[in-house]
Amino acid sequence: MTTPDHNPNNRNTSGRHAFLDWMRGFAVLIILQGHVFDSYTRPELRNQAPYMFSQFMGGIAPAIFLFLTGITMAFLIDRSERRGLGPVERLKTGLRRSGYLLMLAFLFRAQMWIFGYPFSGWHDMLKVDVLNLMGITIAILSLTALLTTPQRVRAAAAVGAAAAGLAPLVSSVNWSWLPTPVSDYFVPNLNHFAFFPWASFIAFGLSAGSILRLTRSEDVARLMQWATLAGILLVMAGQYFSSVGWSIYPHSEFWLNSPSLIVMKLGVLMVMLAAAFLWCEYGVGDKWSPIRQMGTTSLIVYWVHIELVYGRWFWYFKGHLNAIQCVLCAIVLMAMMLALSLLRTHWTAAVQLFRMHFPSMAGWTGGLEPQRVSGD
Repeated sequence: MTTPDHNPNNRNTSGRHAFLDWMRGFAVLIILQGHVFDSYTRPELRNQAPYMFSQFMGGIAPAIFLFLTGITMAFLIDRSERRGLGPVERLKTGLRRSGYLLMLAFLFRAQMWIFGYPFSGWHDMLKVDVLNLMGITIAILSLTALLTTPQRVRAAAAVGAAAAGLAPLVSSVNWSWLPTPVSDYFVPNLNHFAFFPWASFIAFGLSAGSILRLTRSEDVARLMQWATLAGILLVMAGQYFSSVGWSIYPHSEFWLNSPSLIVMKLGVLMVMLAAAFLWCEYGVGDKWSPIRQMGTTSLIVYWVHIELVYGRWFWYFKGHLNAIQCVLCAIVLMAMMLALSLLRTHWTAAVQLFRMHFPSMAGWTGGLEPQRVSGD
C-alpha cells in the first residue's frame, strides 16, 4: 500500500529521478575531498592513512559519474524512441550528445590552459580527461540507438564486458608507433581516462538505464533488491578472481587494467544505486537536500572546483597542508560549491533580485536568462 505522498521511482515534477541526483551528488562530495587532498597534502604525508583513505574513496567517484552518464544516455534514447523517432534520428540524438560532451571537454582544457599560462604547456590541451572519455564512448554507444530498448540492454552490457575484458590485452600491445595524444584515448593509463577499461562503466550504465526504462514504476523497488544482490555477488566474484593466483591474461595490473577491479566497482555501484533509491523512496523522499542539490548541477561544480583546487588561485596551499587542514579546506570548498549550485538553480531569482536593488545596471542583465545545461 502506498501513502499519499509516495512517489514511485523517485521522480519529481520536473522529470528528474531523485535517487540518481542524490547518487551523483554523493560522487561530487567524494571527488571534492579527493582533489583537495591530492592537491594540498604535503609530500611526506602521502603514505599515511588519511591521504590513502581519501584517494581510495575518491577512486569510485569517476566510476559513479560514468555509470550515471550511461543511465542518462539510456533515458535519452528511450524517450526519443517513445516519441516515435526513427533509428536514424535516435542515432543523431546520441551523436549530438557526444559532440556536446567533446566540445565541453576541449573548452575545459582550453580554459585550464589559459588560466594557467605561462606555466601550462600546450600538451595540456590534449589531455584525455573524463569529459573526453564520455564524448568518445557516447559516440560509439550511439549505435545502440538503432536497436530497440530490450536489445540495447544486451548490446550495451556486451560492450561493457568487452571494454573491461580486453583492457589487459590492449595494455600488452606496443602502441609506441601511435602519437601519444591518440593512444591516450584507448590504452590503459593511470593518468588518463582511456576507453579501456573506463568506458565499461558508461556501457553498463546504458544497460542499467535501459532496464530501468523497461521496468514499471511499481516494480522498481523489487528491481533494486535484485540489484543489491547482484552487486554483492559481483564484489565477491571480483575479489575472488583478483586473488585466486591464476589469470587468463599474460599480464594484468589490478589498479590499471584488471577486469576484476571493474567488476568490483560495478558491484559497488549497483549497491549504491539501490541504497540511493531506498534513501530517497523511504527516507528523505522528494525533500531538498544539499547532496541532491549538487547532484543536479554537477557539471558546473566539477568545472569550477577543478580550477580552484588545481589552478593558481590557492597556490600557497598546494603540497603544504596536513590532514586536518585538508579536511577544513574540503568543507569550505563543499560550502562554496553548494552556494554555486544554488545560484545556478535559482539564477532567475538572483537576476531579478539584482535588477531590483541595482535598477541603474538592469540593462546589463538583459541576456542573462537561464539555460538548461545538458550535462547536469
